[in-house]
Amino acid sequence: MTLIDYAVLAVYFATMIAIGIWAMRRVRNQEDYFMGGRGFGKLLQTFAAFGAGTGAHEPVTVGRTTWTSGLSGVWSAMMWLFVTPVYWITAVWYRRMRHLTLGDWFVERYQSRALGAAYTLFAIAFYMFYLSTMLSAIAKFAAPLLGVEVGLFGYELKYTIIPAIAAIVILYGVLGGLTAAYWTDLIQGLFIILLSILLIPNGLWALAAKYGGAGEDGLMDGFRIMHERVSSDYFQLFSGPSSGEFPVQYIVSLSILALIGIVVQPHFIATGGGSAKTEDEARIGLVVGNFLKRLCTIGWALTALIALALLAGNPEIAADPDRVWGVAAREILGPLNLGLVGLMLACLLAAMMSSADTYMIVTSALVVRNLYAPYVNPNAEERKYVMVGRLTGLLIIVGASAVALRFSDVFAQFKMAMELPILFAAPFWIGMYWRRANRVAVWGTIAFSLLFFFVLPQVVPRLAPSLYESPRLAATTQMVTTTLERPATESDVAKRQAWVAVRESDPEAAVESLGPPPPDAEVGETITVVHTTGGTPIFWNGPMTESEDVQIEKVSESTQGEIHRLVERKVGQQVGSGSLNLDFVLYSGLGFDLSGVSKATLETLRLPARVLLPFLVLIGLSFFTPRDEEAMLDRYFAKMNTPVLGDPAADAARLQAAYDQPPTARKIFASSDWEFTWPTRRDLAGFLLACAACVVVIGLLSWVAGLGG
Repeated sequence: MTLIDYAVLAVYFATMIAIGIWAMRRVRNQEDYFMGGRGFGKLLQTFAAFGAGTGAHEPVTVGRTTWTSGLSGVWSAMMWLFVTPVYWITAVWYRRMRHLTLGDWFVERYQSRALGAAYTLFAIAFYMFYLSTMLSAIAKFAAPLLGVEVGLFGYELKYTIIPAIAAIVILYGVLGGLTAAYWTDLIQGLFIILLSILLIPNGLWALAAKYGGAGEDGLMDGFRIMHERVSSDYFQLFSGPSSGEFPVQYIVSLSILALIGIVVQPHFIATGGGSAKTEDEARIGLVVGNFLKRLCTIGWALTALIALALLAGNPEIAADPDRVWGVAAREILGPLNLGLVGLMLACLLAAMMSSADTYMIVTSALVVRNLYAPYVNPNAEERKYVMVGRLTGLLIIVGASAVALRFSDVFAQFKMAMELPILFAAPFWIGMYWRRANRVAVWGTIAFSLLFFFVLPQVVPRLAPSLYESPRLAATTQMVTTTLERPATESDVAKRQAWVAVRESDPEAAVESLGPPPPDAEVGETITVVHTTGGTPIFWNGPMTESEDVQIEKVSESTQGEIHRLVERKVGQQVGSGSLNLDFVLYSGLGFDLSGVSKATLETLRLPARVLLPFLVLIGLSFFTPRDEEAMLDRYFAKMNTPVLGDPAADAARLQAAYDQPPTARKIFASSDWEFTWPTRRDLAGFLLACAACVVVIGLLSWVAGLGG
């Protein structure tokens, strides 16, 4: 990076801090600090949803998965696409709650302060893992740009970068609250859009300049060269012969898991619609903001494909594909010497900080509203609550920084964060529609989910170490080797050179991401592309230790067209490690043989247990436990069926009228405990338009990726 790059970063940081100081003067009470006075219109709500929903880990993750799996890797972030139409419905929920936190919702719906406190503890743990993915991504992105691996005091660079970023976020977020977060999200949202497109034209021009002939210097020439240098199966939106990380069933399972869990992510009470002026602002902001993110995802995938064509021989990426973005920015933008490298780093910082500030404010609201106020000082002045919020908001940033410094696998941290919401997902969904769900059943469901999915898998094998050696639990999935013969492309040759360079530089290194050696051939020569999946432990999340008598046994062999498929399995004594997958033990007990499924299908099969079991437990327990107080339930459902008015006084009057005479005309099952209501024309029209937008996004992605092919 040059002096002008550092100047760009300095201006960016100064602007963010200035906004925090300006917003601080507008804060008078909790609603101002935690919800911005509920005065945000469509523009700020759109960029709040866009900024909070777009993390720095996502461009980095899409870059890695597209580099390793081709265009199908886009689903590592695009899995949220099919969830977006549902946001048109859920945005209304958060606005009608009229709460400052989702912890408040659990307190009201289930008439339990303790549930609000439990939800707060969940939120703190969730954001520590979720934000850590972004901080880890920033560290991986910045290292190639800065050109150094060592930071202050001789420690690894991430020990300098992560605390520095955390300090900036804490400074402007603590000062200005949600208003500062939203105004910075507006600016940072524009930076994220710039991040998503900046490398595309410059990368295409770089391809044309380096590999094009005379007069071939345009964007379409770059697209054509990209297709010439990268194998055609890397441009398949779903799994191709050279990829396979995201087959259709895995995409569907990720989408369902995302839908079930997203509604209880703590920031949704704010960015999901709770801070908007009216329900229309809530809906439009949430849906449009998230579709902006889907469009940016197209840019991230295309950037990774361009990088693959241009930088396939780069040893840094070969050793760690998480560095695709950083190396691409340095190699493509650096030679221009226009401050674009600093701008690119500022853009990725914007993607992280626009999420981190909102998460920090939401967490501080939960601590104040659901821990400090009910259990420590219920009669404090508003200024005292705001002060406590400012002090506790930094806990989430400090905790996330600690997790990021401890771990460095961006995608693994992200998957861990995605599984945590199952603790509260079923109580939220069922509680939204069924009166019979009660606090005793909710506590039972949370306890079951915590034990079954998080505690027992760790504890059981430690209490009974013999399980690691159990032959019944030593099963692994079958190994499927897919072989395809095709002409070698320029990227194939470059990948081979990079692989050799990395291994020669450190022969003893066990770099997992490096994988097996790519085929050794010249451009145009026929190569055999071998893609092997399987051999994955079924019942353990750690690697298996094989004894000397383990052998490979052929199960089947077939040829279809140009693709040869060999299925094998391991036979012999193996010892497990790590935690125990209790859900797969349950499958085995029911008679299911999982040895023949792929790794992606194995991940897919985690869905039924994680989604269905908590719902079944909650419904079952609700029938055998006392109902909650009926009068409080009447008030809650009356409120949720009363549309919000933009004028707070008029809204309060309408709400009081609903409490006095609860509306029942729109209930589908008028005399039952189910609170489903007939959808309005606005509900249906918005949902169907959002579904159509999903089709447009997929079509646009396929069209852009096919340009020049």
